Amino acid sequence: MTQKKYRHLREEEISLLQRQGCESDNWEDVFFSGEDDSSLSRIRNVVFSGTVRFGRFSGTFSLPGGMVKKAGMRDVSLHNVTVGEDCCIENIRGYIAGYEIGDGTLIENVDALVTEPASRFGNGVEVAVLNETGGREVIITDVLSAQTAYLMAMYRHRPVLTEKFRRMALDYAESKRSDTGRIGSGVVIRNAGMITSVNIGDNSSVIGAGRLHNGSINSNSAAPVTIGYGVVAEDFIICSGSRVEDNTTITRCFVGQSCILGHGYSASDSLFFSNCQGENGEACAIFAGPFTVTHHKSTLLIAGMFSFMNAGSGSNQSNHMYKLGPIHQGILERGAKTASDSYILWPSRVGAFSLVMGRHVTHSDTTSLPFSYLIEQKNETYLVPGVNLRSVGTIRDAQKWPRRDNRTDPHKLDIINFNLLSPYTIQKMFKGIQLLKNLQYASGLLSEEYAYHSTKIRNRSLVKGIGYYEMAITKFLGNSLISRLGNRTYSSDEQLRAALAPDSPVGSGRWADVSGLIAPKTEITALMNAVEQGEIDSVDAVNAAFRKMHEHYYSYEWTWAYDRFAEFFGVDPARMTRSDAVDIIRKWQTAVIDLDRMLYEDARKEFSLASMTGFGADGSREIKEKDFGNVRGDFESNSFVRAVLNHIEVKRALGDDAISRLQ
Repeated sequence: MTQKKYRHLREEEISLLQRQGCESDNWEDVFFSGEDDSSLSRIRNVVFSGTVRFGRFSGTFSLPGGMVKKAGMRDVSLHNVTVGEDCCIENIRGYIAGYEIGDGTLIENVDALVTEPASRFGNGVEVAVLNETGGREVIITDVLSAQTAYLMAMYRHRPVLTEKFRRMALDYAESKRSDTGRIGSGVVIRNAGMITSVNIGDNSSVIGAGRLHNGSINSNSAAPVTIGYGVVAEDFIICSGSRVEDNTTITRCFVGQSCILGHGYSASDSLFFSNCQGENGEACAIFAGPFTVTHHKSTLLIAGMFSFMNAGSGSNQSNHMYKLGPIHQGILERGAKTASDSYILWPSRVGAFSLVMGRHVTHSDTTSLPFSYLIEQKNETYLVPGVNLRSVGTIRDAQKWPRRDNRTDPHKLDIINFNLLSPYTIQKMFKGIQLLKNLQYASGLLSEEYAYHSTKIRNRSLVKGIGYYEMAITKFLGNSLISRLGNRTYSSDEQLRAALAPDSPVGSGRWADVSGLIAPKTEITALMNAVEQGEIDSVDAVNAAFRKMHEHYYSYEWTWAYDRFAEFFGVDPARMTRSDAVDIIRKWQTAVIDLDRMLYEDARKEFSLASMTGFGADGSREIKEKDFGNVRGDFESNSFVRAVLNHIEVKRALGDDAISRLQ
């Protein structure tokens, strides 16, 4: 709201307002920013109480259906309120108290808008995430990022760090404490119930909300927020670009940027970060990292950590075993999905980009075997390692996430790395290969089944899993090598080795996925040490450190990859010859093309005769095929299939070009 100079009302202006049904116990506390009284004719039946300031009213509002409404104030009681210019405030059934209202805002048919003394507007609320009984509380603020929340929740073994983060969050919350709330400019609030101690940002739309208490709606002109009919929200923060609609209920929740909650969704003690979607179902004590999606009415997500996740209909988890209460938790690492009617009894941990099918009650841990299937057969969990690397669905997911990043706010809270293959997933594959080979040696090469962490792995699946992981590692290291070589021509081995030398020592060792950010564990540890030692003491400084890690990702990635060439290919990059590099690139070409051909064949299944069931109603097989073709198109012209074939040619040409520049 722009700064204005206010003046006392003149005697004739007070008389005009009184004739128009307005009243005040003390007209000396009523201030006006206009130079003339022409807009005062738009103020009728207003009760002024405490200190009230208001601007001029000359504009109009265009409403749906062609209705035009004049700016002004009608049928409202105001107590300690500042109203900007060209607002329209009317038909407030109760009153408005303790608010600053920006310019061009429309408020009508609302029960009441009240700021309670010393409100923090949702900042400082403790969310009992993951463990319903407490122990992993995250204190929410307007500037909470997925990365900061991850460290607050998951590093309780470092109590000094936990206390430092807690103090930062509470200090920020205290800085927001006020007796006066803010309703921004360009806001629309219509047909709503009771709104108490809620800050409402610029360009918000609050239409038909049931009850809002103690929260912040952090909207802005670049990324407006919509709150829809029947929404009940208490102790909450909703970030820019989000929509919460259609009888959704949230209690002690943080809703990150560009999230969608609707169709009667219910959530308590949960964190939703960028681009999450929740519809129809229920969430309790979940840490929903970026792109956690659940659409179905029968789906319950409880006491779990997720990211890049899609929950099938009827997906459920249990967080207690009727002994000591709801004390258990689980993790589905990034990209893990659940099929319809899946069930997991926590505690359990599912490896990255894995698919869960059926009911699982044995508390398995497959973190070292990513891209797997977990399948229930006769009440037992069978693990199929690495098979998701050949799945069309996995690749489609990886392609769609960047396109579905709907954040338009120039200030993005969460840091998101979309890479499917990264040091984080590839390090797991290295470990997975060794793990699977150890199972073979321990139980015998001819064993029909192997036992691993409350799961069973069939011999054939184990052997194939090793092959899938080896192809993926070859693909990743080859990608890194070709990217490092660039477009230069290498006339000597020394020139090649100089180009391959890492830019930074950072990147060796373990990597972590910090709810969307992929970074070396050393850098995460350095950040935590700096926080514990007081070198970093603000939320902004923490977020800046995370951004720096993200900006240097590819430099760190190459350092990690550089150290793996000797382990995987038997070639020390410090002694690598051009001939060695050519051999690696040829292996890379083979791996990429083989994986793409697997994707091609997997996609073909979607065009099989079995997939045509339900098409060609009342007709012959010929009609069925024609109907299918007209609805779905033919296999070869499918956009994904064409993209796979094109990818094969592009990568073959890229490899050939790199080889020619090395020779």
